[in-house]
Amino acid sequence: IHSWTGLYTATTGIKDLPEFVGVNLFDDEVTGYFDSKNNQFEIRQDWVKELGEKYVEDQIKSFRDFTWKFKENLKLIMTEFNQTGDQGGHTLQQMYGCQWEDEDGATEGYSQFGYDGADFIRLDLKNTDWVAARPQAEIIKQKWNGDQSKYWKKYLEHDCVKWIKKYARSGKISLERKVPQVSLLQTDSSSPVVCHVTGFYPDKVNISWQKDGQDLHEDVDVGETLSNHDGTFQKRAELKVTPDVWKKNQFTCVMEHKSGDPIHMILTEEKIRTNRAGTGASSSSSTYFTLNPT
Repeated sequence: IHSWTGLYTATTGIKDLPEFVGVNLFDDEVTGYFDSKNNQFEIRQDWVKELGEKYVEDQIKSFRDFTWKFKENLKLIMTEFNQTGDQGGHTLQQMYGCQWEDEDGATEGYSQFGYDGADFIRLDLKNTDWVAARPQAEIIKQKWNGDQSKYWKKYLEHDCVKWIKKYARSGKISLERKVPQVSLLQTDSSSPVVCHVTGFYPDKVNISWQKDGQDLHEDVDVGETLSNHDGTFQKRAELKVTPDVWKKNQFTCVMEHKSGDPIHMILTEEKIRTNRAGTGASSSSSTYFTLNPT
């Protein structure tokens, strides 16, 4: 299943925030960014550059149009709420997108808006009309039902899916799921045991420690997801435990990633990669502890 998502936000009365910000995501990875301060589209994945300069130009034009439309709609909604620009900050947000199943061709689309952090209006794609979540959205519903509803239905069911297929072709090498490699690392016996997961794509991964089959939260420090030079990712979870404790109990690192079934790595002395001479799975290299992105 491949997915494309647009996350757009218009604001007023909020200091240091652009009046409009747009973010595009493909398979949960940010591919492009635009804001009304810079007024330019930024590519966030190298493979997107293969789409060419015209793609960037079209994105700039599209986002500039969105900036104007969102500002106008925000003014209209504020009027419905009897709000003015000097009554604090307000936000209008849209999340829309589609999914495509590459095996059976099934598709799904959606578009929904929120105002000041609460549901405002959404598109009923099946019936091709907008559904108001609040009374103040009725005027928008009346305005958008008809041509606007038909436009979004066509875009989400056809145009959006075409773009997904195009993205998938352009990024087919980068977007292949890659199975993580899991290692247990330790500098010395007094150091935390590190469950190091690397070489995975996409970047969403869950790493946890268990003690005798029960999730462990204390004495566990999960790091941030970092990028590798080849487009994959790495992450680590430290367990602060002394040898006499983990040898008397069963500690397990559990790694969950969409590339396959969860991996359970039971902590044993033989599995630890360490710098200590003559011990652990490896003692010849300190490169196991060079965990910074390159």
